[in-house]
Amino acid sequence: MKEKDNNTLVRLLAIGSLVGATAYFLTACRSSKPLETVRRVDIKKYAGKWFEIASFPSRFQKNCTCTTAEYTINDDGTVAVDNRCYNAKKKKWEGITGKAFVRNDDTNAELAVQFFWPLKGDYYIIALADDYSYAMIGVPSRDYLWILSRKREMPQSTFEKLSAIAIKKGFDVSRLRRTKQNNCD
Repeated sequence: MKEKDNNTLVRLLAIGSLVGATAYFLTACRSSKPLETVRRVDIKKYAGKWFEIASFPSRFQKNCTCTTAEYTINDDGTVAVDNRCYNAKKKKWEGITGKAFVRNDDTNAELAVQFFWPLKGDYYIIALADDYSYAMIGVPSRDYLWILSRKREMPQSTFEKLSAIAIKKGFDVSRLRRTKQNNCD
């Protein structure tokens, strides 16, 4: 190979590496941006039954409809978590129970949820109605997002409002999928 061709190849590899490193850096910066939560959550008001209105698809909720989450405060201050859904493919109800731990006592909006010891997952309350009629949950990586309501249905205007908040917080709302909440009884 000629020296001129060799120098051109080295330059192209350097430029390619620089472009790749820049793309990686920008992606890493976006995903490492702190996820802002609501200012304060009254865990007692937050407890109770929630209906999933929409979420990012995940393997652990595959084929789920009629998805709910029920939270109960334990005597030790942790929160019992009971997630249920109807698996439309298997034609049966499924569920999992776990425990949530408040990570930030100042806000009660950052929790860690544990379904399998010793693994814990992030659970950040990033939007919450003043009357606790709806909530939006996300994780700092922006890989998971849930929109919850106290009722099986949510007005489109509320859904759009929450979607706009999610966009501002760095979530790709094109990934949101509505959860079927009909014929659940």
